[in-house]
Amino acid sequence: MSGLEIERKFLVRGDAYKRQASGSSRIKQGYICSGRGRTVRVRIRDGRGYLTIKGPSDGHGMTRYEFEKEITSGEAEELFKLCEPGVIDKTRYLVSAGRHTFEVDEFYGENTGLVMAEVELGSEDEEFDKPEFIGDEVTGDRRFYNSSLRSYPFSLWGASLPQEYRTGPQE
Repeated sequence: MSGLEIERKFLVRGDAYKRQASGSSRIKQGYICSGRGRTVRVRIRDGRGYLTIKGPSDGHGMTRYEFEKEITSGEAEELFKLCEPGVIDKTRYLVSAGRHTFEVDEFYGENTGLVMAEVELGSEDEEFDKPEFIGDEVTGDRRFYNSSLRSYPFSLWGASLPQEYRTGPQE
């Protein structure tokens, strides 16, 4: 798949998304390159490997070029050896809302306690239904990019995120 990716990101309140999910999968991902708004990511999801290249985001942080290619899990494991330090480990839940599907990511490791949802759109001004668990929008806030969470994980943020968005045990 390649082309423009238009998505919006939100913080998530509570865990109602788990009861509403039609499915979930565990994801491990690393970054071969994550500088200047361009990323080369390797991912294993449900035993399948993927290589993804993303361009810089537009001014709103909503739209960017994305190229993704499925690779073998063995190729992905080999590419993990080339990745920058830090791995993203998360479970992704799929939650339908109207005509859209929200991807809700519950993070682990150094990002435990952070849960975010994103929705892909056909245009930047496309309307969509928001499930009750959707909180504040963080589209364009680079702290919430997975490539940033790799190098500056949620556990280092201190109390900069309101308690209503924190899940799991907190330090």
